[in-house]
Amino acid sequence: MPTFEPFLPQIVDPSGVSDAVAARPMPITTDDTRTATAIQTGGDPLTDFAGTSNPYIDYQSIDLLLSLQHPRSDGYDEMCFFVMGQVKELLFRGIHFELANAQLQIRDGEIPNALQILSRAEVLLAYITDSWNVLSTITTEGFNQFRDHLGTASGQLSFMYRHVEFVLGNKNRTLAEAHRNVPHVWPALLEALEAPSLYDDVIALLARRGYAIDDASLDRDWSQPYEPNESVERAWREVYQDISTGNEIRSLGEALVSLDQQFSIYRWRHFTSVERIIGYKPGTGGSAGVAWLDQVTRHHFFPEIWATSN
Repeated sequence: MPTFEPFLPQIVDPSGVSDAVAARPMPITTDDTRTATAIQTGGDPLTDFAGTSNPYIDYQSIDLLLSLQHPRSDGYDEMCFFVMGQVKELLFRGIHFELANAQLQIRDGEIPNALQILSRAEVLLAYITDSWNVLSTITTEGFNQFRDHLGTASGQLSFMYRHVEFVLGNKNRTLAEAHRNVPHVWPALLEALEAPSLYDDVIALLARRGYAIDDASLDRDWSQPYEPNESVERAWREVYQDISTGNEIRSLGEALVSLDQQFSIYRWRHFTSVERIIGYKPGTGGSAGVAWLDQVTRHHFFPEIWATSN
């Protein structure tokens, strides 16, 4: 990659950006008002707005969003690393939103709704997996130009990623406690750690549908990592014996395995990208780097469903 000092165009004057996190006031439009506006403009786009902003900027706080890229070195590749890191955080936010809502639909027994939501979550996960195609363009030399400026910052400290892992059932109190000193983040993360996961609600659904599930899987310490249970595996084997198209629990199992598989692909791409860029050096956040990633790559969120193929 280039070794010259990068030029960073200033897109937004930060002195004019509101740092408020709340949604900005905007008018509501209807089919009637949109038709009237099109007649008024003769079908051309609106370009004249009152005040110091416009609706597109205000709807998603675009000026604030595009003011948050602050590379800390002269390394050319850092801007790519910085932007893709923020893109991934936004995508994890979207994935978590879908999974949290799928969990509520499962809890209410609305399996068709949950299947529709899980389908989108899988597509988002595939999309974020492709982010490694961009990050893999960063060479070892390019990464080393800015690596020291990361300090001890590491992707394992992503609380948004941790929320995704927790809603899927991969609980880890030690990793969660990296945020206990962050008062605006810790309460929600602790709540997620101690709450039933999506898979816990799936297992409760199996029990409600008449499958024999051990009490140990229905009433446990939700903050602990999920451990496979023989009664849950037996239930899934019973589910998979019914191959009729109307078996919505089997369809749910297939959707969960497909999501789990895509997550494994994401982790594998992470593993191989890091292996390529930093080799077997220690990670920035204190981990063993690639060796630590190798362990997490092998994890399955829904082990009993996978076992039905054995």
